[in-house]
Amino acid sequence: MRKHTLATAAFLVFAGSGAAMADDDCHLPMDQWQPREAVQKMAEARGWTVRKIKADDGCYQIKGTDGNGRDIKVKVDPGSLEVIKMKREGQDDNGDEIGRAGQRGPASAATPSNGLFTDQGTPPKVEVK
Repeated sequence: MRKHTLATAAFLVFAGSGAAMADDDCHLPMDQWQPREAVQKMAEARGWTVRKIKADDGCYQIKGTDGNGRDIKVKVDPGSLEVIKMKREGQDDNGDEIGRAGQRGPASAATPSNGLFTDQGTPPKVEVK
């Protein structure tokens, strides 16, 4: 009996926390959504160029470019037009910069001033004694 109660309690705790952590969906009835024209104007006011506006997971989703010409994907609340989630080209899902070969960190790193790298594009000189 006790094992059954503990198992049920554990299931309810984990089921509830997983849904709360992963929920970036919108839950507004469509009759309360602002029109697509309002989404377009909001994006243009931010300096974005819109290629596509669609409904996804109950939210508006904008695909386009930002003021710097980088590709963007933005999830917008359909009632308030608040940005819920934004992903730019060169960023992972957490907004961290992605460098070459998918490595995290700055997209372009400066050459260290330790004398190891003297000329960009040439391998370091190694001497084995």
